Amino acid sequence: MYRTCLPDGPVVLSERMDSVRSVAIGFWVRQGRVHEDAGHGGVSHLLEHMVFKGTRRRSARELAWELERLGGALDAYTTHEFTAFQARVPAGALHTALDVLCDLAFFPRLSERDLDVEREVVLEEIASAAEVPEDIAFEAHARALYGGHPYGEPILGTRESVRGLTVSALAEVHERAYRPGNVVVAAAGAVGHEDLVDGLARWLPDRPAAPGPADPPPPVGESGFRRMRREGGRQTHIVTGGLSVPYRDPLRYAIHVTATALGGGMSSRLFQRIRETRGLAYAVYCFHGFYAQAGHVGAYVGTRPETAKDAREALDEELALLAREGLTRQELDDTRSQLKGQVLISLESPASRMNRLAGVALYGHEYRTLDEVAARIDAVDRAQCLEAAAYFSPERLATLELAPGPARERPATDAT
Repeated sequence: MYRTCLPDGPVVLSERMDSVRSVAIGFWVRQGRVHEDAGHGGVSHLLEHMVFKGTRRRSARELAWELERLGGALDAYTTHEFTAFQARVPAGALHTALDVLCDLAFFPRLSERDLDVEREVVLEEIASAAEVPEDIAFEAHARALYGGHPYGEPILGTRESVRGLTVSALAEVHERAYRPGNVVVAAAGAVGHEDLVDGLARWLPDRPAAPGPADPPPPVGESGFRRMRREGGRQTHIVTGGLSVPYRDPLRYAIHVTATALGGGMSSRLFQRIRETRGLAYAVYCFHGFYAQAGHVGAYVGTRPETAKDAREALDEELALLAREGLTRQELDDTRSQLKGQVLISLESPASRMNRLAGVALYGHEYRTLDEVAARIDAVDRAQCLEAAAYFSPERLATLELAPGPARERPATDAT
């Protein structure tokens, strides 16, 4: 791994992979949902869309065609903590990708006409998510768990907030956040680090560093049970989860191991008990996520209304057992082996390595080789897993049940 910090510019990281003939490169702007002002929910995501509408030098089609004509592709996404723009191109097209990424990220035209069109696209995206019961359940659960903290608010914003966003609001965020000094650049594949740095020096704008967006205070998690009803559908969607540790916490590895053993595949506890043994669900799995200031863990079950009570009780029993006893020695050995294999397989991809590099700079943690990552996983012991398992204890969790029926919501105090 190579790393360079450009003056008044981005942190630049790269990793060469001699076995591939392509390059994955991305820009990560430290601007996400947690940095948005009240009333401007979704502005980071809408801005991510708008930069693709054209620049001073290129139309929207030209931005896409510049790389597609070479067999490459552009992509972008917004999270709670950053906005990412990525390209995948054949070896030798690095400078073209850098030109396009710098052009769209730093020189968008942000016109009223484009906003009128793209706002409708985002409203369609919000409407699409509102048609997926599982997405509705997870969004409602996040809001319940995080109790009003931005980590629990939807990245897309709401219909009302998106309709209220203006070109001036987008331009204000762009002017403040889209500066080279507020960006992480990562690349992996058939890439030379000096060539990457030279290309950035050519295409990056000369903009002085400015204070980045302020992070909110750490969240305080909520717990309890809520039942929501939604007209239509034939399943009840159960999401339960609670706060855990932030990205840089050393217990993160033990949480990975514990969550994988609980619900990370067909051999996991939840899959075997709730689906294979009792036939209570088609989809059942565990989830976890890590932010700069907090993390969360939890589990999901989709089941029929008539089996929802049994499924929820079985889920709570498994979570309580895990919190009380942790993992067995055999589970720990097997899951460590599983995770190491997953890491090795995933990092055969330049895009996966690029994203891993970006995390090093975004969250300020040490870069580790594959052998060092494997050693960290091997170092996880039963005592650490028991500490991690405590975060899955049912009394610490917020549970959201989305059931078919007339739309209404019961409060957290309703434990039926």
